[in-house]
Amino acid sequence: MQKKLTTLLAAAAVAVSALTALPSFAADKFITVASTTSTKNSGLFDELLPKFTKETGIEVRVVAVGTGKAIKLAQNGDADVLFVHHKPSEEKFVAEGYGVKRQDVMYNDFVMVGPKSDPAKVKSTKKTTEALKMIADGKQPFASRGDDSGTNKKELGLWKMGGMNPKKDSGAWYRETGSGMGATLNVASGMNAYALTDRATWLNFKNKGDLEIVLEGDPELFNQYGIILVNPEKHAHVKKDLGQTFIDWVVGPKGQKEINAYQIKGKQAFFANAQPGA
Repeated sequence: MQKKLTTLLAAAAVAVSALTALPSFAADKFITVASTTSTKNSGLFDELLPKFTKETGIEVRVVAVGTGKAIKLAQNGDADVLFVHHKPSEEKFVAEGYGVKRQDVMYNDFVMVGPKSDPAKVKSTKKTTEALKMIADGKQPFASRGDDSGTNKKELGLWKMGGMNPKKDSGAWYRETGSGMGATLNVASGMNAYALTDRATWLNFKNKGDLEIVLEGDPELFNQYGIILVNPEKHAHVKKDLGQTFIDWVVGPKGQKEINAYQIKGKQAFFANAQPGA
C-alpha cells in the first residue's frame, strides 16, 4: 500500500511539474522589438501585431522610443528586432556588426505643420529648406523633438542642408522638447509653433488646435522605414528564429498587404515597399 501511494505521489509530482512548465514555455514565445514612436502613435502596431500573433503564436513586445534610443537598445542586446526610420543609422548599425541584414518595409512622408495664420509665410514655398529659413529669419516658434529620433535626425539634416544651425537659438524661438512626437506636437499646439512630423502620427493626433499642414510634397520629406534582426553573434540570447519569423512576415505578402490596408480617417498611412516592384 505504501509503495503504491509513493508511486501515485511521484506521478502527481511529475504531472504538476509538467503543467507548471507549460506557461513558462508559452511565456518564452515572444520577441522584443525596438521601434520608433511613429509605428505605435500612428496605431499601425495595434492593427498589425495581433494578426501576426494570431497566425504564429508569437507575442511581440514593443519598446517605442526615438530611433536613436531604439538603436542603442538593440546595440545593447535589449531587443531582438530593430524597426526604425533613419536609413543611414540603420546601415551603420549593420556595418558595425550589430544587425544581420537591413530590409525596406514601408514608407510615408514628413510634413511641416504650423499655425493656420502662417506668420512665416511657409505656404508660399514648396521647399522645406526655404521654409525653415523663413521661420528662422522671422524667429517664429519652432518645436523640435530634440531627442535623436529619426524625425529629429531628418529635421536637423534639413536645417544643415539650408546652411543653418537652429541650436544656437535653443530656448529662444527654437524649442527642443526632448520628447516623442505626440508630446512635441502638444507643445507646438500650445505655442502655435511650427514643427516637423511624420504624416501618420499627425493624422492620428487629436490635439491639433490651430495647427494645420503648411508644407508637404517636397521629395526631401520622404520617410523610409527599415527592419533588422539583431545579430545573435553579438548577443547570444537574441531570439533569432522568432525574430526572423516576424521579419519574414512583415516583409512578406501578408504583412505588406496589412500595412497597405491600414488607414487613419480614410487615408492610407503607410505604403509597403519591401516587395520588388512595390
